[in-house]
Amino acid sequence: MQYLKENNLHRTLATLQEETTVSLHTVDSIDSFIADITDGHWDVVLLAIQYLKLPDKLLIDLYEQVVLELIELKELGAARCLLTQTDPMIMLKHTQPERYSKLETLLTSQHFDANEAMFLVVNSVPLQAYPEGTTKEKRRQAIAQAMTTEVSVVPPSRLMALLGQLWLPASEASLLRLLFLSQGRICEGALYRLQETKALRQFGSLAVLSLKWQQHQGLLPPGMSIDLFRGKAMMKDLEEERFPTQLSRLIKFGPKSHVECARFSPDGQYLITGSVDGFIEVWDFTSGKISKDLKYQDQDNFMVMDEAVLCLAVSHDTEMVASGAQDGKIQLWRIHNGQCLRKFERAHSKAVTCICFSKDNSQLLSASFDHTIRLHGLKSGKMLKEFQGHTSCINDIAFSHNGHYVISASADGTVKIWNAKTTECTNTIKTPDVPEGTDVTVNNVVLVPRNPEHFVVCNRTNTVVVMNIHGQVLRSFSSGVREGGDFVCCTLSPRGEWIYCVGEDYVLYSFSTITGKLERSLTVHEKDVIGITHHPHQNLIATYSEDGLLKLWKP
Repeated sequence: MQYLKENNLHRTLATLQEETTVSLHTVDSIDSFIADITDGHWDVVLLAIQYLKLPDKLLIDLYEQVVLELIELKELGAARCLLTQTDPMIMLKHTQPERYSKLETLLTSQHFDANEAMFLVVNSVPLQAYPEGTTKEKRRQAIAQAMTTEVSVVPPSRLMALLGQLWLPASEASLLRLLFLSQGRICEGALYRLQETKALRQFGSLAVLSLKWQQHQGLLPPGMSIDLFRGKAMMKDLEEERFPTQLSRLIKFGPKSHVECARFSPDGQYLITGSVDGFIEVWDFTSGKISKDLKYQDQDNFMVMDEAVLCLAVSHDTEMVASGAQDGKIQLWRIHNGQCLRKFERAHSKAVTCICFSKDNSQLLSASFDHTIRLHGLKSGKMLKEFQGHTSCINDIAFSHNGHYVISASADGTVKIWNAKTTECTNTIKTPDVPEGTDVTVNNVVLVPRNPEHFVVCNRTNTVVVMNIHGQVLRSFSSGVREGGDFVCCTLSPRGEWIYCVGEDYVLYSFSTITGKLERSLTVHEKDVIGITHHPHQNLIATYSEDGLLKLWKP
Protein backbone atom coordinates (compact mmCIF):
# COMPACT_ATOMS: atom_id res chain seq x y z
CA MET A 1 0.00 0.00 0.00
CA GLN A 2 2.86 2.32 0.75
CA TYR A 3 4.24 1.59 -2.73
CA LEU A 4 0.86 2.42 -4.30
CA LYS A 5 0.61 5.67 -2.35
CA GLU A 6 4.15 6.78 -3.28
CA ASN A 7 3.48 6.08 -6.96
CA ASN A 8 0.12 7.91 -7.02
CA LEU A 9 -1.88 4.74 -7.72
CA HIS A 10 -4.72 6.09 -5.62
CA ARG A 11 -7.64 4.09 -7.04
CA THR A 12 -5.72 0.84 -6.66
CA LEU A 13 -4.81 1.80 -3.11
CA ALA A 14 -8.43 2.58 -2.21
CA THR A 15 -9.63 -0.70 -3.74
CA LEU A 16 -6.97 -2.74 -1.97
CA GLN A 17 -7.77 -1.15 1.40
CA GLU A 18 -11.47 -1.83 0.89
CA GLU A 19 -11.06 -5.43 -0.25
CA THR A 20 -8.53 -6.46 2.39
CA THR A 21 -9.87 -4.31 5.29
CA VAL A 22 -6.21 -3.43 5.93
CA SER A 23 -5.45 0.29 6.17
CA LEU A 24 -2.27 2.22 5.56
CA HIS A 25 -1.91 3.99 8.89
CA THR A 26 1.38 5.69 8.12
CA VAL A 27 2.78 9.19 7.79
CA ASP A 28 6.23 10.34 6.70
CA SER A 29 7.08 11.60 10.19
CA ILE A 30 4.99 11.49 13.36
CA ASP A 31 6.85 14.47 14.81
CA SER A 32 6.23 16.57 11.70
CA PHE A 33 2.61 15.38 11.51
CA ILE A 34 1.93 16.34 15.13
CA ALA A 35 3.75 19.66 14.69
CA ASP A 36 1.57 20.45 11.65
CA ILE A 37 -1.54 19.85 13.78
CA THR A 38 -0.36 21.95 16.72
CA ASP A 39 0.77 24.72 14.35
CA GLY A 40 -2.54 24.66 12.46
CA HIS A 41 -1.14 23.69 9.05
CA TRP A 42 -4.47 22.14 8.12
CA ASP A 43 -3.83 21.91 4.37
CA VAL A 44 -0.90 19.59 5.09
CA VAL A 45 -2.82 17.61 7.72
CA LEU A 46 -5.88 17.00 5.54
CA LEU A 47 -3.66 15.85 2.70
CA ALA A 48 -1.83 13.43 5.02
CA ILE A 49 -4.99 11.80 6.40
CA GLN A 50 -6.78 11.20 3.12
CA TYR A 51 -5.76 7.50 3.09
CA LEU A 52 -5.91 6.93 6.85
CA LYS A 53 -8.80 5.02 8.40
CA LEU A 54 -9.40 7.11 11.51
CA PRO A 55 -12.16 6.76 14.13
CA ASP A 56 -15.28 8.76 13.34
CA LYS A 57 -15.04 10.75 16.58
CA LEU A 58 -11.47 11.84 15.81
CA LEU A 59 -12.37 12.85 12.26
CA ILE A 60 -15.31 14.89 13.52
CA ASP A 61 -13.15 16.67 16.10
CA LEU A 62 -10.51 17.38 13.46
CA TYR A 63 -12.88 18.76 10.82
CA GLU A 64 -14.80 20.77 13.41
CA GLN A 65 -11.55 22.44 14.49
CA VAL A 66 -10.60 23.21 10.89
CA VAL A 67 -14.03 24.76 10.28
CA LEU A 68 -13.75 26.90 13.43
CA GLU A 69 -10.34 28.22 12.46
CA LEU A 70 -11.42 28.94 8.90
CA ILE A 71 -14.30 30.99 10.28
CA GLU A 72 -11.89 32.85 12.54
CA LEU A 73 -9.77 33.68 9.48
CA LYS A 74 -12.88 34.86 7.60
CA GLU A 75 -12.41 32.06 5.03
CA LEU A 76 -16.16 31.54 5.05
CA GLY A 77 -16.40 29.87 1.63
CA ALA A 78 -13.88 27.19 2.54
CA ALA A 79 -15.51 26.71 5.96
CA ARG A 80 -18.95 26.31 4.38
CA CYS A 81 -17.59 23.80 1.88
CA LEU A 82 -16.08 21.62 4.62
CA LEU A 83 -19.17 21.92 6.79
CA THR A 84 -21.66 20.89 4.11
CA GLN A 85 -19.71 18.57 1.80
CA THR A 86 -17.35 16.41 3.90
CA ASP A 87 -18.34 13.04 5.34
CA PRO A 88 -17.32 13.76 8.95
CA MET A 89 -19.42 16.94 9.07
CA ILE A 90 -22.40 15.25 7.41
CA MET A 91 -22.09 12.48 10.01
CA LEU A 92 -21.99 15.15 12.74
CA LYS A 93 -25.20 16.67 11.35
CA HIS A 94 -27.05 13.37 11.69
CA THR A 95 -25.59 12.19 15.01
CA GLN A 96 -25.17 15.47 16.91
CA PRO A 97 -27.50 18.03 15.30
CA GLU A 98 -27.08 20.61 18.10
CA ARG A 99 -23.30 20.62 17.72
CA TYR A 100 -23.65 20.95 13.94
CA SER A 101 -26.22 23.72 14.33
CA LYS A 102 -23.77 25.67 16.48
CA LEU A 103 -21.22 25.59 13.63
CA GLU A 104 -23.88 26.79 11.18
CA THR A 105 -24.69 29.68 13.50
CA LEU A 106 -21.05 30.61 13.91
CA LEU A 107 -20.65 30.59 10.14
CA THR A 108 -23.27 33.33 9.80
CA SER A 109 -21.97 35.42 12.69
CA GLN A 110 -20.66 38.93 12.26
CA HIS A 111 -17.74 39.21 14.63
CA PHE A 112 -15.14 36.96 16.20
CA ASP A 113 -13.17 37.91 19.30
CA ALA A 114 -9.97 35.85 19.18
CA ASN A 115 -9.09 36.68 22.80
CA GLU A 116 -12.45 35.65 24.20
CA ALA A 117 -12.89 32.80 21.73
CA MET A 118 -16.51 33.83 21.01
CA PHE A 119 -18.62 35.17 18.16
CA LEU A 120 -21.17 37.95 18.30
CA VAL A 121 -24.06 36.73 16.18
CA VAL A 122 -26.56 38.79 14.24
CA ASN A 123 -28.85 39.43 17.18
CA SER A 124 -25.82 40.40 19.35
CA VAL A 125 -26.12 37.31 21.53
CA PRO A 126 -22.62 35.99 22.41
CA LEU A 127 -21.86 32.41 21.50
CA GLN A 128 -18.65 30.69 22.55
CA ALA A 129 -16.63 28.86 19.93
CA TYR A 130 -14.87 26.69 22.52
CA PRO A 131 -16.22 25.32 25.81
CA GLU A 132 -15.15 27.17 28.96
CA GLY A 133 -11.60 26.27 29.96
CA THR A 134 -10.70 25.20 26.43
CA THR A 135 -8.73 27.16 23.86
CA LYS A 136 -7.75 26.73 20.25
CA GLU A 137 -4.27 25.61 21.31
CA LYS A 138 -5.64 23.06 23.79
CA ARG A 139 -7.97 21.65 21.14
CA ARG A 140 -5.08 21.29 18.71
CA GLN A 141 -3.00 19.52 21.37
CA ALA A 142 -5.85 17.11 22.16
CA ILE A 143 -6.32 16.24 18.50
CA ALA A 144 -2.56 15.78 18.05
CA GLN A 145 -2.39 13.49 21.09
CA ALA A 146 -5.26 11.37 19.75
CA MET A 147 -3.55 11.10 16.37
CA THR A 148 -0.34 9.66 17.86
CA THR A 149 -2.16 6.46 18.78
CA GLU A 150 -3.55 6.01 15.28
CA VAL A 151 -0.52 6.42 12.98
CA SER A 152 2.96 5.01 12.56
CA VAL A 153 6.03 5.85 10.45
CA VAL A 154 7.82 3.88 7.74
CA PRO A 155 10.77 4.98 5.60
CA PRO A 156 9.99 5.74 1.95
CA SER A 157 10.35 3.09 -0.77
CA ARG A 158 10.33 0.22 1.73
CA LEU A 159 8.96 -2.28 -0.83
CA MET A 160 11.83 -1.76 -3.26
CA ALA A 161 14.38 -1.67 -0.46
CA LEU A 162 13.08 -4.95 0.99
CA LEU A 163 13.07 -6.63 -2.41
CA GLY A 164 16.56 -5.31 -3.05
CA GLN A 165 17.78 -6.87 0.19
CA LEU A 166 16.35 -10.34 -0.42
CA TRP A 167 18.98 -13.07 -0.36
CA LEU A 168 17.98 -14.68 -3.65
CA PRO A 169 19.53 -15.79 -6.89
CA ALA A 170 19.58 -12.88 -9.32
CA SER A 171 16.98 -14.43 -11.63
CA GLU A 172 14.46 -15.01 -8.82
CA ALA A 173 15.03 -11.58 -7.31
CA SER A 174 14.55 -9.89 -10.70
CA LEU A 175 11.37 -11.87 -11.33
CA LEU A 176 10.00 -10.96 -7.92
CA ARG A 177 10.76 -7.26 -8.38
CA LEU A 178 9.10 -7.31 -11.79
CA LEU A 179 6.05 -9.02 -10.34
CA PHE A 180 5.48 -6.31 -7.75
CA LEU A 181 6.44 -3.42 -10.01
CA SER A 182 3.78 -4.52 -12.46
CA GLN A 183 1.04 -5.47 -9.99
CA GLY A 184 1.75 -3.29 -6.95
CA ARG A 185 0.04 -5.93 -4.78
CA ILE A 186 1.57 -5.37 -1.36
CA CYS A 187 0.33 -3.89 1.91
CA GLU A 188 0.96 -3.82 5.62
CA GLY A 189 0.43 -7.29 7.00
CA ALA A 190 0.49 -8.85 3.50
CA LEU A 191 3.22 -11.30 4.41
CA TYR A 192 1.03 -12.92 7.05
CA ARG A 193 -2.54 -11.78 6.47
CA LEU A 194 -2.95 -11.80 2.71
CA GLN A 195 -2.25 -15.27 1.43
CA GLU A 196 -4.94 -15.54 -1.25
CA THR A 197 -2.60 -15.28 -4.20
CA LYS A 198 0.38 -17.42 -5.09
CA ALA A 199 2.47 -14.31 -5.62
CA LEU A 200 1.94 -13.03 -2.07
CA ARG A 201 2.56 -16.46 -0.56
CA GLN A 202 5.83 -16.68 -2.50
CA PHE A 203 6.84 -13.17 -1.44
CA GLY A 204 6.08 -13.89 2.22
CA SER A 205 8.10 -17.11 2.20
CA LEU A 206 11.08 -15.53 0.48
CA ALA A 207 11.07 -12.48 2.76
CA VAL A 208 10.98 -14.66 5.87
CA LEU A 209 13.81 -16.76 4.41
CA SER A 210 15.80 -13.58 3.82
CA LEU A 211 15.34 -12.41 7.39
CA LYS A 212 16.28 -15.83 8.78
CA TRP A 213 19.46 -15.64 6.72
CA GLN A 214 20.21 -12.21 8.17
CA GLN A 215 19.76 -13.67 11.64
CA HIS A 216 22.12 -16.52 10.74
CA GLN A 217 24.70 -13.96 9.59
CA GLY A 218 24.37 -12.04 12.85
CA LEU A 219 22.73 -8.99 11.26
CA LEU A 220 19.64 -9.53 13.41
CA PRO A 221 20.07 -10.74 16.99
CA PRO A 222 18.30 -14.05 17.78
CA GLY A 223 14.82 -13.64 19.22
CA MET A 224 14.47 -10.03 18.12
CA SER A 225 11.00 -9.15 16.85
CA ILE A 226 10.97 -8.21 13.18
CA ASP A 227 8.81 -5.60 11.48
CA LEU A 228 8.73 -6.63 7.83
CA PHE A 229 6.77 -3.60 6.75
CA ARG A 230 9.28 -1.14 8.13
CA GLY A 231 12.09 -3.36 6.91
CA LYS A 232 14.03 -3.41 10.15
CA ALA A 233 14.43 -5.36 13.34
CA MET A 234 12.43 -3.80 16.11
CA MET A 235 13.33 -3.82 19.77
CA LYS A 236 10.65 -5.46 21.84
CA ASP A 237 8.07 -2.96 23.04
CA LEU A 238 8.79 -3.68 26.71
CA GLU A 239 12.56 -3.55 26.42
CA GLU A 240 13.79 -0.50 28.23
CA GLU A 241 16.54 1.82 27.08
CA ARG A 242 19.67 1.12 29.13
CA PHE A 243 23.00 2.86 29.54
CA PRO A 244 26.22 1.13 28.37
CA THR A 245 28.39 -0.73 30.84
CA GLN A 246 30.74 -2.85 28.72
CA LEU A 247 32.68 -2.96 25.47
CA SER A 248 30.94 -4.83 22.65
CA ARG A 249 33.37 -4.42 19.73
CA LEU A 250 36.66 -2.64 19.06
CA ILE A 251 37.68 -1.37 15.61
CA LYS A 252 41.32 -0.29 15.21
CA PHE A 253 42.20 2.39 12.68
CA GLY A 254 45.61 3.45 13.86
CA PRO A 255 46.80 6.92 14.88
CA LYS A 256 47.45 8.01 11.28
CA SER A 257 43.97 7.12 10.03
CA HIS A 258 41.67 7.76 12.99
CA VAL A 259 37.91 8.29 12.62
CA GLU A 260 36.74 11.90 12.39
CA CYS A 261 33.00 11.11 12.10
CA ALA A 262 30.67 8.12 12.35
CA ARG A 263 26.95 7.54 11.83
CA PHE A 264 24.61 4.56 12.07
CA SER A 265 22.25 4.23 9.11
CA PRO A 266 18.60 5.06 9.98
CA ASP A 267 17.54 1.47 9.25
CA GLY A 268 20.09 0.25 11.80
CA GLN A 269 21.92 -1.99 9.35
CA TYR A 270 25.26 -0.21 8.97
CA LEU A 271 27.81 1.89 10.80
CA ILE A 272 29.53 4.33 8.42
CA THR A 273 32.79 6.10 9.26
CA GLY A 274 34.78 8.95 7.73
CA SER A 275 38.51 9.08 8.42
CA VAL A 276 41.31 11.59 8.43
CA ASP A 277 42.83 9.81 5.40
CA GLY A 278 39.70 10.56 3.31
CA PHE A 279 38.18 7.06 3.36
CA ILE A 280 34.46 6.45 3.93
CA GLU A 281 33.84 2.89 5.09
CA VAL A 282 30.70 0.87 5.80
CA TRP A 283 30.97 -1.54 8.74
CA ASP A 284 29.21 -4.62 10.01
CA PHE A 285 29.08 -3.44 13.61
CA THR A 286 28.09 -6.88 14.94
CA SER A 287 31.44 -8.33 13.85
CA GLY A 288 33.50 -5.14 13.89
CA LYS A 289 34.62 -5.78 10.31
CA ILE A 290 34.19 -4.05 6.96
CA SER A 291 30.83 -5.00 5.43
CA LYS A 292 31.57 -7.49 2.67
CA ASP A 293 27.90 -7.63 1.68
CA LEU A 294 28.67 -4.53 -0.37
CA LYS A 295 30.34 -5.83 -3.51
CA TYR A 296 32.67 -2.87 -4.00
CA GLN A 297 34.07 -3.16 -0.47
CA ASP A 298 34.48 -6.92 -0.92
CA GLN A 299 36.71 -6.04 -3.90
CA ASP A 300 38.69 -3.54 -1.78
CA ASN A 301 37.14 -0.50 -3.46
CA PHE A 302 35.98 2.29 -1.19
CA MET A 303 34.33 5.67 -1.22
CA VAL A 304 37.13 8.20 -0.76
CA MET A 305 37.63 11.98 -0.73
CA ASP A 306 40.76 14.00 -1.44
CA GLU A 307 41.17 15.23 2.14
CA ALA A 308 40.05 14.33 5.65
CA VAL A 309 36.33 13.54 6.01
CA LEU A 310 35.05 15.66 8.90
CA CYS A 311 31.32 14.94 8.78
CA LEU A 312 28.78 12.45 7.48
CA ALA A 313 25.01 12.27 7.07
CA VAL A 314 22.91 9.30 5.95
CA SER A 315 19.66 9.85 4.05
CA HIS A 316 16.47 8.87 5.86
CA ASP A 317 15.91 5.93 3.48
CA THR A 318 19.52 4.69 3.95
CA GLU A 319 20.11 4.95 0.20
CA MET A 320 22.73 7.74 0.27
CA VAL A 321 25.51 9.08 2.42
CA ALA A 322 26.85 12.65 2.20
CA SER A 323 30.38 13.49 3.27
CA GLY A 324 32.02 16.84 4.00
CA ALA A 325 35.79 17.35 3.80
CA GLN A 326 38.50 19.57 5.16
CA ASP A 327 38.92 21.31 1.77
CA GLY A 328 35.31 22.58 1.78
CA LYS A 329 33.98 19.95 -0.64
CA ILE A 330 30.86 17.80 -0.25
CA GLN A 331 30.21 14.54 -2.07
CA LEU A 332 27.06 12.45 -2.29
CA TRP A 333 27.35 8.64 -2.55
CA ARG A 334 25.03 5.72 -3.12
CA ILE A 335 25.69 3.26 -0.31
CA HIS A 336 24.87 -0.03 -2.03
CA ASN A 337 27.33 0.44 -4.93
CA GLY A 338 29.72 3.16 -3.71
CA GLN A 339 28.95 5.39 -6.70
CA CYS A 340 29.55 9.13 -6.35
CA LEU A 341 26.24 10.77 -7.34
CA ARG A 342 27.14 14.43 -6.94
CA LYS A 343 30.12 16.65 -6.10
CA PHE A 344 29.83 20.10 -4.59
CA GLU A 345 33.30 21.38 -5.38
CA ARG A 346 32.82 24.78 -3.72
CA ALA A 347 30.32 23.95 -1.02
CA HIS A 348 32.29 26.12 1.43
CA SER A 349 35.44 28.21 1.41
CA LYS A 350 36.78 26.34 4.47
CA ALA A 351 36.38 22.92 6.05
CA VAL A 352 32.85 21.46 6.26
CA THR A 353 32.09 20.69 9.91
CA CYS A 354 28.56 19.26 9.84
CA ILE A 355 25.94 18.15 7.37
CA CYS A 356 22.37 16.80 7.33
CA PHE A 357 19.60 15.82 4.89
CA SER A 358 16.22 17.50 4.59
CA LYS A 359 13.34 15.21 5.57
CA ASP A 360 12.52 14.43 1.91
CA ASN A 361 16.20 13.75 1.08
CA SER A 362 16.15 16.32 -1.72
CA GLN A 363 18.45 18.88 -0.08
CA LEU A 364 21.61 19.01 2.02
CA LEU A 365 22.26 21.46 4.84
CA SER A 366 25.91 22.08 5.66
CA ALA A 367 28.01 24.33 7.90
CA SER A 368 31.65 25.24 8.02
CA PHE A 369 34.65 26.93 9.54
CA ASP A 370 33.73 29.83 7.22
CA HIS A 371 30.92 30.78 9.69
CA THR A 372 28.12 30.06 7.18
CA ILE A 373 25.30 27.56 6.82
CA ARG A 374 24.30 26.64 3.28
CA LEU A 375 21.44 24.70 1.71
CA HIS A 376 22.26 22.70 -1.43
CA GLY A 377 19.91 21.13 -4.00
CA LEU A 378 20.82 17.52 -4.78
CA LYS A 379 19.31 17.61 -8.27
CA SER A 380 20.68 20.99 -9.31
CA GLY A 381 23.99 20.66 -7.51
CA LYS A 382 23.71 24.34 -6.60
CA MET A 383 23.62 26.32 -3.40
CA LEU A 384 20.01 27.35 -2.78
CA LYS A 385 20.28 29.45 0.39
CA GLU A 386 22.84 30.83 2.80
CA PHE A 387 22.37 31.57 6.51
CA GLN A 388 24.73 34.23 7.86
CA GLY A 389 25.13 35.51 11.40
CA HIS A 390 27.54 33.33 13.38
CA THR A 391 30.91 34.88 14.14
CA SER A 392 32.90 31.66 14.53
CA CYS A 393 33.05 28.04 13.42
CA ILE A 394 29.70 26.20 13.37
CA ASN A 395 29.92 22.84 15.11
CA ASP A 396 26.46 21.34 14.61
CA ILE A 397 23.23 21.88 12.68
CA ALA A 398 19.81 20.28 12.53
CA PHE A 399 16.45 20.73 10.86
CA SER A 400 13.54 20.99 13.29
CA HIS A 401 11.18 18.01 13.25
CA ASN A 402 8.74 19.79 10.94
CA GLY A 403 11.49 21.20 8.72
CA HIS A 404 10.38 24.80 9.32
CA TYR A 405 13.48 25.80 11.28
CA VAL A 406 17.22 25.28 11.24
CA ILE A 407 19.06 25.07 14.57
CA SER A 408 22.80 25.71 14.73
CA ALA A 409 25.50 25.53 17.40
CA SER A 410 28.68 27.57 17.15
CA ALA A 411 32.05 28.19 18.76
CA ASP A 412 30.88 31.79 19.19
CA GLY A 413 28.93 30.52 22.22
CA THR A 414 25.45 30.78 20.72
CA VAL A 415 22.65 28.61 19.41
CA LYS A 416 20.69 30.24 16.60
CA ILE A 417 17.19 29.44 15.34
CA TRP A 418 16.65 30.20 11.65
CA ASN A 419 13.57 30.35 9.48
CA ALA A 420 14.30 27.64 6.90
CA LYS A 421 12.37 29.45 4.16
CA THR A 422 13.55 33.03 4.60
CA THR A 423 17.00 32.29 6.21
CA GLU A 424 16.13 34.93 8.84
CA CYS A 425 17.60 34.34 12.29
CA THR A 426 14.53 34.34 14.57
CA ASN A 427 16.34 33.81 17.86
CA THR A 428 19.90 33.84 19.22
CA ILE A 429 20.35 31.88 22.43
CA LYS A 430 23.31 32.39 24.72
CA THR A 431 23.94 29.18 26.62
CA PRO A 432 23.26 29.52 30.36
CA ASP A 433 25.72 29.73 33.25
CA VAL A 434 28.37 31.37 31.07
CA PRO A 435 29.98 34.56 32.41
CA GLU A 436 29.28 37.76 30.50
CA GLY A 437 31.88 38.59 27.88
CA THR A 438 33.02 34.99 27.43
CA ASP A 439 32.21 32.64 24.55
CA VAL A 440 32.01 28.97 25.49
CA THR A 441 31.93 26.68 22.47
CA VAL A 442 28.62 24.95 21.83
CA ASN A 443 29.46 21.42 20.67
CA ASN A 444 26.09 19.93 19.77
CA VAL A 445 22.39 20.55 19.34
CA VAL A 446 20.36 17.33 19.37
CA LEU A 447 16.60 17.23 18.80
CA VAL A 448 14.54 15.59 21.52
CA PRO A 449 12.49 12.71 20.07
CA ARG A 450 8.69 13.11 20.22
CA ASN A 451 8.89 16.76 21.18
CA PRO A 452 8.92 19.19 18.24
CA GLU A 453 10.26 22.25 20.05
CA HIS A 454 12.83 20.82 22.47
CA PHE A 455 16.51 20.15 21.91
CA VAL A 456 19.58 19.30 23.95
CA VAL A 457 22.46 21.80 24.03
CA CYS A 458 25.92 20.55 24.91
CA ASN A 459 28.62 23.19 25.41
CA ARG A 460 32.17 23.15 26.71
CA THR A 461 31.14 23.00 30.37
CA ASN A 462 30.21 20.20 32.76
CA THR A 463 26.48 20.86 32.23
CA VAL A 464 24.12 19.86 29.43
CA VAL A 465 20.67 21.45 29.12
CA VAL A 466 17.32 20.85 27.45
CA MET A 467 15.94 24.01 25.86
CA ASN A 468 13.09 25.11 23.61
CA ILE A 469 13.20 27.28 20.52
CA HIS A 470 12.36 30.33 22.65
CA GLY A 471 15.60 29.91 24.60
CA GLN A 472 14.05 28.71 27.85
CA VAL A 473 16.06 26.14 29.84
CA LEU A 474 13.71 23.31 30.72
CA ARG A 475 16.15 20.91 32.42
CA SER A 476 19.86 20.73 33.17
CA PHE A 477 22.23 17.87 33.98
CA SER A 478 25.70 18.26 35.47
CA SER A 479 28.56 15.81 35.88
CA GLY A 480 29.77 17.57 39.02
CA VAL A 481 33.35 17.47 37.73
CA ARG A 482 34.79 20.96 38.20
CA GLU A 483 38.11 20.71 36.38
CA GLY A 484 39.10 18.74 33.30
CA GLY A 485 35.65 17.28 32.75
CA ASP A 486 34.05 19.72 30.31
CA PHE A 487 31.87 17.98 27.70
CA VAL A 488 33.14 17.64 24.13
CA CYS A 489 30.20 15.81 22.50
CA CYS A 490 26.80 14.30 23.27
CA THR A 491 24.00 12.18 21.83
CA LEU A 492 20.53 10.96 22.86
CA SER A 493 18.99 7.49 23.06
CA PRO A 494 16.31 6.80 20.40
CA ARG A 495 13.38 7.55 22.72
CA GLY A 496 15.19 10.37 24.50
CA GLU A 497 15.31 8.61 27.90
CA TRP A 498 19.09 9.03 28.15
CA ILE A 499 21.53 11.84 27.39
CA TYR A 500 25.10 10.63 26.86
CA CYS A 501 27.97 13.12 27.16
CA VAL A 502 31.71 12.53 26.84
CA GLY A 503 34.09 14.80 28.72
CA GLU A 504 37.65 15.98 28.31
CA ASP A 505 38.50 13.36 30.93
CA TYR A 506 37.58 10.59 28.39
CA VAL A 507 34.57 9.61 30.55
CA LEU A 508 31.08 8.83 29.22
CA TYR A 509 28.40 10.31 31.49
CA SER A 510 24.92 8.72 31.32
CA PHE A 511 22.09 11.05 32.40
CA SER A 512 18.54 9.75 32.80
CA THR A 513 15.89 12.20 31.60
CA ILE A 514 13.37 10.22 33.67
CA THR A 515 15.13 10.51 37.05
CA GLY A 516 17.05 13.67 36.20
CA LYS A 517 20.21 12.16 37.64
CA LEU A 518 23.66 11.04 36.53
CA GLU A 519 23.24 7.26 36.65
CA ARG A 520 26.60 6.01 35.39
CA SER A 521 30.07 7.14 34.35
CA LEU A 522 32.42 5.02 32.26
CA THR A 523 35.92 5.69 30.93
CA VAL A 524 35.79 4.99 27.18
CA HIS A 525 39.16 6.08 25.73
CA GLU A 526 42.72 7.02 26.65
CA LYS A 527 43.06 10.03 24.36
CA ASP A 528 40.81 12.92 23.32
CA VAL A 529 37.36 11.73 22.24
CA ILE A 530 36.22 13.12 18.89
CA GLY A 531 32.60 12.01 18.76
CA ILE A 532 29.75 9.75 19.80
CA THR A 533 26.74 8.27 17.97
CA HIS A 534 23.80 6.06 19.00
CA HIS A 535 22.18 3.17 17.12
CA PRO A 536 18.65 4.12 15.95
CA HIS A 537 16.84 1.33 17.82
CA GLN A 538 19.32 -0.71 19.85
CA ASN A 539 21.11 -0.07 23.14
CA LEU A 540 24.40 0.42 21.28
CA ILE A 541 26.73 3.43 21.30
CA ALA A 542 29.86 4.11 19.23
CA THR A 543 32.64 6.39 20.47
CA TYR A 544 35.78 7.32 18.53
CA SER A 545 38.99 9.01 19.53
CA GLU A 546 42.39 10.33 18.52
CA ASP A 547 43.80 7.04 19.84
CA GLY A 548 42.79 5.50 16.49
CA LEU A 549 40.03 3.36 18.03
CA LEU A 550 36.30 3.16 17.47
CA LYS A 551 34.56 1.40 20.33
CA LEU A 552 31.04 -0.02 20.47
CA TRP A 553 29.40 -0.09 23.90
CA LYS A 554 26.43 -2.10 25.16
CA PRO A 555 24.57 -2.53 28.49
